[in-house]
Amino acid sequence: MHISVLLNECIENLNLKDDSVIVDCTLGYGGHSSEILKRVTKGKLYSFDQDDEAIKSAKNRLDKIGNNYTIIRSNFVNLESEIKKYENSVDGILYDLGVSSPQLDEAERGFSFHNDAELDMRMDKTSPLKAYDVVNNYSYEELTNILYKYGEEKYASSIAKKIIKERELKPIKTTLELVEIIKSAVPEKYKRDKHPARKTFQAIRIEVNKELDVFESSLRQALDLVKIGGRVCVITFHSLEDKICKNIFKSVSEVDKNLRNMPIIPDELMPKYKVIANIKPSLEELANNNRARSARLRVIERVR
Repeated sequence: MHISVLLNECIENLNLKDDSVIVDCTLGYGGHSSEILKRVTKGKLYSFDQDDEAIKSAKNRLDKIGNNYTIIRSNFVNLESEIKKYENSVDGILYDLGVSSPQLDEAERGFSFHNDAELDMRMDKTSPLKAYDVVNNYSYEELTNILYKYGEEKYASSIAKKIIKERELKPIKTTLELVEIIKSAVPEKYKRDKHPARKTFQAIRIEVNKELDVFESSLRQALDLVKIGGRVCVITFHSLEDKICKNIFKSVSEVDKNLRNMPIIPDELMPKYKVIANIKPSLEELANNNRARSARLRVIERVR
């Protein structure tokens, strides 16, 4: 069962009214969307996803609440062009950047390092690039770079070296084959701390789905789409996403440093946005949902 992280905090910070127009960029299995829909009885909800199984499951859930919603089967990198088909601006936008539990739990999707499956990891099954291609075709330099950059994996170099060595003997086809290769490339002590494949799998998943580039582009579009008084809420699960979010929010909410010494700053030169919140899960939520441990919610509001 997928439990939506920071659910109450999101709902609270979206400032929902019954006629609000809200976008959920990460529908998943409908946890956040269903709570939003319950509250925007005269408004409208637009939800993005590109996973057919998630869409089908979420639709069943949302239909029980109301019909004032539209599911957009697209990557949220297309946020602006898709929403502009329906609305000029919106009251709130939400991102929950965690991979939904059912995707992780479905062995055949290849996201999990606990179950054996083909190396896939695509959130959109029509996308051409699979984890198999990354593992078997990327150069040593490319592999080292993505493991270090996206996984913050300190043994990136030795894992990449081992992958190259093993794939020269035969292609690496499954998740557990890759896990064994990673285990053989890192020190014993490293295996005792946390699962040694966790960071490598994260890095490959981010590469396969181009998650960071897509998120950065989408978040900039989201800021343009919200009305004055509208809010953007972002739940991140690792430091790279959080850093992108924090930096973008900072850049649009601070006065230009060249203007800071002016006695009066003209209104049109003041920042258009104000950072509202930076929230971590409560101890109670952490006790009930292990997947919340690295989550963080950042909220920004358009003020002019």
